[in-house]
Amino acid sequence: MTGPAAMRPARPTLRCLCDDLGLPLPAVTDPLDGIEHPILAKTAEQFAADDAKHERIRAVDDQVLFKVKVQRWRGAVWVDADLPWLVAAGRREDGSTDDFYAALEADGKTARTRYNAGNADALKSATYTAHLLPTRDDHVRYRAEAGVRFVRRLRTTVLTLSRSTLRDGEEHTVDFDTFTIGLQVRADDGHETYLAVRITGSVPPNLATLILRNVPGCEADGWYPEYALPERDLLPAEQAWSNLMDPREAARVLDAEP
Repeated sequence: MTGPAAMRPARPTLRCLCDDLGLPLPAVTDPLDGIEHPILAKTAEQFAADDAKHERIRAVDDQVLFKVKVQRWRGAVWVDADLPWLVAAGRREDGSTDDFYAALEADGKTARTRYNAGNADALKSATYTAHLLPTRDDHVRYRAEAGVRFVRRLRTTVLTLSRSTLRDGEEHTVDFDTFTIGLQVRADDGHETYLAVRITGSVPPNLATLILRNVPGCEADGWYPEYALPERDLLPAEQAWSNLMDPREAARVLDAEP
């Protein structure tokens, strides 16, 4: 039985980041879902699984927006399939419990009035908040961060596989979109731990190098190609390497187990 599906990490729109939170736009090498801020951390926590229950902002009726609250911060979240966007945020003023959401409703009604004044096809909703939703620039930024997100996922995957195979000596694998990574401790001869890395699928040479560089405790220039795995020959479209793992680093990997 599988658990609830994971959502992609929540992130702010560019407008929300700069205008509402007052934060500078970081370099593209710093994904927006990694920015440290109380309302962003709460949004990420609250929208981590797709079966979680959320409170809708009922005063906004043209879009489905959800409430997120932490400390004095209040926010509005819009979900695009499996990607939650923080589209508006603000502080709750002293002596008020709904200050931010009341202002959001008022702004939405003002925007509706302005929209209807300039368009023949009048809106029937009480509010208009489409201008808060992610724009083309938001989607361009998200795609530009894809390489950074992939490298971070790859590093985490290799570390997790290393820890798993150090525990039981079995091969552990993870599937990516177009390839599979497998790691296995091959032998323990005294103080030497041999580690084998397998990649199944078509990957460019630079990606194989990136994978090997992120195996903990292994010298980057110590990898040797293998023509068989510990218990079988290589299959078509498989490549494998072996290296010595520093026993001290192996111990640190196991000690750092969550």
